[in-house]
Parts: sequence; C-alpha cells; structure tokens
Amino acid sequence: MLNLIWTGVVVLFGLWLLGISIHIGGALIHLLLVLALIGFFYNILIGMRIGR
Repeated sequence: MLNLIWTGVVVLFGLWLLGISIHIGGALIHLLLVLALIGFFYNILIGMRIGR
C-alpha cells in the first residue's frame, strides 16, 4: 500500500511540474498536488503511531 501512495505522490508531483511549465489544467493539478501532500503527511502520521 505504501508503494501505491508513493507512486501517486510522484505522478502528481510530475503533473504539477508539467502544469507549471506549460500551464495545462493549472488549478486542477495544484489541487491534486495538495491532496497528494495531505495524503503523504497523513500516511507519515499513521506510520508513526503504528511504529510506537
């Protein structure tokens, strides 16, 4: 499951960079990046709780 999340983060980050460079889907790509970052930090917090 963790690999799937990392793959999503990398893909969305790449799309975000693509959106900045050629302005395709601007707001949507930024929204997806924010959602990916929220999911990433949520996953880190859950992992820290389980690791205790």
